[in-house]
Amino acid sequence: MIAIDTNVLLRYLLYDDQAQAVQATALVNGSIPVLITDIVLVETIWTLKGKKYGLSKSEIIDVIHLLFAEPNIVFEDGQTVWQALNDFRKAKPVRVAGKKKEADFPDALLVNKSKYCAAIKREVLDAVYTFDLAAGVLPGMAKP
Repeated sequence: MIAIDTNVLLRYLLYDDQAQAVQATALVNGSIPVLITDIVLVETIWTLKGKKYGLSKSEIIDVIHLLFAEPNIVFEDGQTVWQALNDFRKAKPVRVAGKKKEADFPDALLVNKSKYCAAIKREVLDAVYTFDLAAGVLPGMAKP
């Protein structure tokens, strides 16, 4: 198994630097499983959603589906990522200061990873506390 950094995953997804994209594609399509850690996944989504690329919620969902479809890609915890994706998909927007705001995929991953960690430790997770009103719509999130 190998692991790749965010910049390698972005080159693979965006093909915006041909030389690096060729190398990234060779890694992802190689014969060795490629680990995508939660940190790399979150950084990738933040970058794709940011000002430069501006991907929408549905496009972010498509990117994550694309990664799941890659036979060589292995997630740090695929079930937790999948549950986070489902929660993210179902999350409804809220109005904050007159503007429509949506929960982010990283928020959904945070709450699902917290549930997973609590279960491993044989604890019950009461909630993940946040001041983010949009993230507060996700199952398991609460206001402090």
